[in-house]
Amino acid sequence: QVRLVESGGELVQPGASLRLSCAVQAYTLDYYAIGWFRQAPGKEREAVSCTTSGDYTTHYADSVKGRFTISLDKRKNTVYLEMNSLQPEDTAVYYCALRQDTWSCLPMTGYDYWGQGTQVAVSS
Repeated sequence: QVRLVESGGELVQPGASLRLSCAVQAYTLDYYAIGWFRQAPGKEREAVSCTTSGDYTTHYADSVKGRFTISLDKRKNTVYLEMNSLQPEDTAVYYCALRQDTWSCLPMTGYDYWGQGTQVAVSS
């Protein structure tokens, strides 16, 4: 059974950096899209970034462009989200998700498998 396991979330001060990891387990197809989403308290889930196993094309929400970097290590079946210059508005539960058998990670809808989430809190 496919599982996605996130880690790396914690409480940090504004301006700090964090790296989130998402390990993909038991997925056997060659092509997939993988993305990061976040949900802040009282707000709807927001698509943050995505990439694909085929050509590693990346996409970012405007709110994180230039601060966050997504990367995929296919040998480790792990996707990372490097987050720099974190601000209080980045506080949320961050989820990774996978959409199977696809060359494109856009649109960021219809993802098939989800992790349990990891909490990121940015506060002084």
